[in-house]
Amino acid sequence: MHFFELNHPQRVALATEIHSRPFLRLQAPELVSHLAVYSERQNAPDISLHEQQYVLLKNLCQHLGVSPPDQEAKYYYVDTSVFRLKWECHTEFATYTFAQTQSRADSLEQSLMHMPSTRIPQAWLHQLQGKVLVAAHLILDNRSISAEDYFKEVQQVFQGNPLAGSRVMQGGEFWSDFVVHADGFSRFVIRDVGMRSQQAGRLAQRILEIETYRMMALLGLPHAQKAAPELNTIEAQLVDLASAMVAGDRPWEIQTEQDAGDAERILLEDITHLAARIEKLALENNYRFAASKAYFGLVHARIDELREQRIEGLPMVAEFMERRLTPAMNTCDAVANRQESLAGRIAHSNDLLRTRVGIVQERQNRQILQSMNIRAAQQLHLQQAVEGLSVAAISYYVIGLWGYVAKAAKEVGWLAHTESVIGVAVPVVLGLVWIGLRKLHRALPHQKMS
Repeated sequence: MHFFELNHPQRVALATEIHSRPFLRLQAPELVSHLAVYSERQNAPDISLHEQQYVLLKNLCQHLGVSPPDQEAKYYYVDTSVFRLKWECHTEFATYTFAQTQSRADSLEQSLMHMPSTRIPQAWLHQLQGKVLVAAHLILDNRSISAEDYFKEVQQVFQGNPLAGSRVMQGGEFWSDFVVHADGFSRFVIRDVGMRSQQAGRLAQRILEIETYRMMALLGLPHAQKAAPELNTIEAQLVDLASAMVAGDRPWEIQTEQDAGDAERILLEDITHLAARIEKLALENNYRFAASKAYFGLVHARIDELREQRIEGLPMVAEFMERRLTPAMNTCDAVANRQESLAGRIAHSNDLLRTRVGIVQERQNRQILQSMNIRAAQQLHLQQAVEGLSVAAISYYVIGLWGYVAKAAKEVGWLAHTESVIGVAVPVVLGLVWIGLRKLHRALPHQKMS
């Protein structure tokens, strides 16, 4: 039996996952152009983000005359006659890294004129309109010139902008201003002063990942800036509602005929509307804030992997990011925390107001029951009055009939005085009718219950 027949169905796939994103093999002098293409589901809701990215890669492969990977692939590498291409598909974006080896070591200014991006098909670049989040040039250089002369070239490349720089990975030097220049690309320079095999590729990828993850982390900042005024409005309205709850009245106009229960219900509708607004904000922003926090953590992880050592006169990348990126991330965290806290306060106020509405409803129900008791008592008195009238009426008719009988008996000769007989019959009939009606009323409840 072949041993592979004993494998778990996912063994090979899981074992190769650790090798799915290898570093580019770079050897100075080398030029690298890097693009990070961001896709949004709202642009093509019927197509997944991976499918959107795969369509772009497939079109690029057609322009380059090479075969694309399988549609399920998340990593692709090809060496064309123009440059080497590495493609990686992530959850929200895909990266395209174009690398080419220089035939000779040119100056930094000359190298910028021959970057791989100049050889990317223009027809394909037009498909990226509105999708490119990161565009970067990286120069890997190993010329042996004095540190002073080299730094002058570096300053010229970055046009005098404030720089971050450091000695990295015990064999390289790195500089950047993290600025998007007039050509639409940010610029990075790595000088190889003694890096070992494959170190250059690892260093280049970490630098490009710092830039990519930095921009992805900053995507949360516009959401935070947009949410802040909305949170201010919701918070102000919540304060007004809370004040109205304390005062027992609304701070705006209420018709004078509205009672307390109507006012409480109107307040409840308003606070429910606020809860819906804060829930909408949470649905719009929570994912973005969580993603920014995760990307910010990746930025710190990649900076730690650089193992920086200071170049005198320049802030290190870690210090640069601490001053420029951390405040933006703190803003996102503050808005996220404020959003969560405000949602909790609205929920608490909502519960409190519902309790007050319940109390008002109970009070109203009690008043209704009291009025029903009063009506029942009035109906009882009325019923008793009606019963008295009924006794008199029935007795009147019975005595009247008895009078006819007495007159008939007198005519026959059975009775001598009809008036005496009728007079004696009056109290007897009244008593019998009254007793009969009382028994009838006592029997009615038992019949209803049975």
